[in-house]
This record gives sequence, structure tokens and C-alpha cells, in this order.
Amino acid sequence: MKPNIIYILCDDLGYGDMRGNDPACKIPTPNLDALAARGMRFTNAHAGSSLCTPSRYNILTGRYAWRSRLKRGIVWEWDGALIEPGRLTVAGLLREQGYHTACIGKWHLGWDWQTTDGRHPNETLPFGDAVRDQRAAFAEDRIDLAGRIGGGPVDRGFDSYFGVDVPNFPPYTWFENDRLAEIPTVDKPDSMYGHAGLMLPDWSLEAMIPEFARRATALIEERAARTDGQPFFLYFPLTSPHSPVVPNKAFRGTSGIGNYGDFVCEIDDLVGQVMAALDRGGIADNTLVIFTSDNGPEKRTPDDEGVFERAERTGHYSMGSWRGMKRDVWEGGHREPFIASWPAVIPAGTVCDQLVGLGDFMATCAEITGAERPEGAGEDSVSMLPLLKGRTDRPTREALVHHSCSGAFALRADDWVLIDAPSGGENEEPDWFARERGYAPHDQPGELFDLREDPQERRNLYADRPGVVAELKARLEAIKKA
Repeated sequence: MKPNIIYILCDDLGYGDMRGNDPACKIPTPNLDALAARGMRFTNAHAGSSLCTPSRYNILTGRYAWRSRLKRGIVWEWDGALIEPGRLTVAGLLREQGYHTACIGKWHLGWDWQTTDGRHPNETLPFGDAVRDQRAAFAEDRIDLAGRIGGGPVDRGFDSYFGVDVPNFPPYTWFENDRLAEIPTVDKPDSMYGHAGLMLPDWSLEAMIPEFARRATALIEERAARTDGQPFFLYFPLTSPHSPVVPNKAFRGTSGIGNYGDFVCEIDDLVGQVMAALDRGGIADNTLVIFTSDNGPEKRTPDDEGVFERAERTGHYSMGSWRGMKRDVWEGGHREPFIASWPAVIPAGTVCDQLVGLGDFMATCAEITGAERPEGAGEDSVSMLPLLKGRTDRPTREALVHHSCSGAFALRADDWVLIDAPSGGENEEPDWFARERGYAPHDQPGELFDLREDPQERRNLYADRPGVVAELKARLEAIKKA
């Protein structure tokens, strides 16, 4: 019997924000701990990028996003669809296998907006470049908010969609399938977090997570009650703990370290609601639940102190013991919390240290369901089903490419990581943190670290091991050209 599949994707959650990954974590995560206890916790799982848009592309297509037209950065408001027409997604593959496919939450992969003059927004706006003033003026003059929105989830393999584009991007309203559920009519006040644009008069940033949780649990209960045995796939990308950091009243003060920690507690509660719905429906045993994040934690935002100030103030390190954060190609930028639960298959309470990528989801789903992937589909995806079945003593992939905000590449192979740039960091590390961790500047054109001996990436071996550098550079170039 084919399993139901639920993929819960957090936004900017760090490796160290889950207590099971870091005993020094200050945030209580009892539901995540329980999920790990009934399944497998991965310690070496990596997003396809240290930013959200390319990571989401990689998850849904099994393809590195740098092979697409997005070579750096993210998709901005009013940009066109990033997933190419005709490209197979995990949702499309599973739908071909008889699944009901649903997406609830943050999309952030672009849309093909209708315009009043029939011209595509990217004929005027540079794709993937902020140019915020131009974008606001363009939307005001040319976007037809009442029109059909193409290129989104229902055009890329999903039967249904409900959510938002990005919580701090206009338009501030709910998206449903291929349209806006309600047309926004008022300007977002400057006092509300986010870029300028139109919103619903009663728009609430706090309402997102509760509404997503309500709809997800309702979908689970509805599918569990069906008698036809049709499996379902729920892609569940959250807007948290990404800014705006807006924990609801019931969670304020629950972490003891401030709003960010409280927001993570709200995520933990949501996971508990999902698992309770599966248990009530009697379908938990044959449901694969994956919980992870799209990139590392944020340095700082206008409404949150960020990873460094929080660490200095509270002793809570969102990146855990790893170096780096969102945007960086160091480990903390893309090494993610990752739990997989499937009681009928995955041994309970297990830990896997093998290298995996979030983009391995497509190949895994194909092997689970017996689906044949067409040539050119999910070309960077490798099935991790043997690991899920408990065969964690053997790797499923030999290498993995990492990618930064600015487009810098890194290659992980065995315990080596080659960063093909002068530095793996794109955020400034404060002096106190560098001293505490033992980081020092260097004058090399790249970085090479042995993660077995130096997991915190303190000692750059680029000049000491030229043979390893040359070998890994050649492998990286071969993968890029493949």
C-alpha cells in the first residue's frame, strides 16, 4: 500500500533550534522530540541552497536551482514562475501514481501574473533583482489582481493550494488555487512588517500559522475518512520562524528566550497537531512525515535580534555548533534539522549520519511508489529509501553541491568540503563570536575543510592539500556541466 506523505518545511529554522539536535538548545520542542522518537533523525541533511527560493525549487524538482534561470538570490514580488512549464515536480510524479496532492503555506517560487496590458512583469522588472521601488510602481499600474495567476502550485502538479506567497511580500491576502481568495484594497501601513503594497483591511500576520494548521489537520481528517484508499501528498511549507516573527498570544513567553523562541514553540505545537490528526484518523503508521527547514537561521531583521545577539544574550545558538547561517555556504547555512517518521517502515528512535540532500525527496518518492522518472527529471536527486529502511551503514550519495546567496559554490564529498570562493560567509561574524569559536581570517582564494576533524570549519586546508583541492574542483565542474 502506498504511504501518505506529508512534507513540513520550516522557513529559516536553524539546526540548533531543535532540542534533539543540540542538548544546549534553550527552546522546548517536545513534539519534535516525540516525532524523532517514533522515526529517524538525520544529522547530515542539507538544503540545496542557503536561501529559501532555490531550496524550494530543489525540493520540488529534484534539480539544483542554479541549473535554472535563478543563479543567485531569490524570486522577488511579481516575478514570474521559476519552475519551468513541463518540468516534473514531486507533486506531478505522485499525482501520476494516483495521489491527491495539496499544498498549504508559503509558495515563493514565482507566479505568472496577469497584467492590464498583457505584458509579463519580467519584461519590465529584472527577474530575481529587488528594485523595490520599481516593483511597487509596476504592481500599482499593471497587475490585474482579479485575474488568474498562472505558474503556481495548481500548474505544477498540485490538485489544490491555499496559502501566501511570502509573508512580507504583497499582496497581503490569501491565495487559493490559481487566484487571490480576496482582492486587497488598502495600503499596508508602515507599522506592519513587510514591503509596501496592498492588503486586506483586516489582514493579520499572526493568523497565518493557525490558519495553515487548521487547514492541514482538516485535510488529514478528510482524507483519513475516505473509503477509496487514495493516498495523499501534503506539501506544507510554513512561513515561520521567518520574519515577521509573530508568535500568537498562547505561545508568548513559552520559550524563555523571546519572540523567536516562542515562534519556534508555535511550530512545535503545529507538528503536534499534525501528528494528533494522523493518530485520530488511524493513518499514522502508513504516513511518511518529513520535517525540515529551507536554510539556516537569519542574522537579523527589523523585528528580530537575530542569531548572534540572541546567542550572546541567552546562550541559544540557532546554528548549533556549525559555522554559518542563512546566505552562507558554510555548514550552518544549509545543514538542516531533518526528521522522518513512517512507523510501518522506519525503525523508531534511530539516527542517520549519512549525507543527504533535501532534493533527494523526488527520487525517494519515485522509489517508494515504483514510479519511473522520465529522462531529465529530478536529475540531481538520489533516493534515500534504503536509509529510511534502516540501512544507515552505507551512503546513498557520494557528493552534494552547496550554493550561497551570491552564487558561490561548494562541494561536499566524504568528509571534505571545498568552498570555491574566498570565504564561505556572506554575513559578518561579530568579534566575540569569532574569538569564542576560534575563527581567524586567511588569504587563500578558497577554503577546504575536513569535517571529520574540524566540524566547525576553523582550519582552512586549501594551501596544505592542493591535490584534494584539484580533485574536488574537477568533480564540482563535472557536476555543474552534467
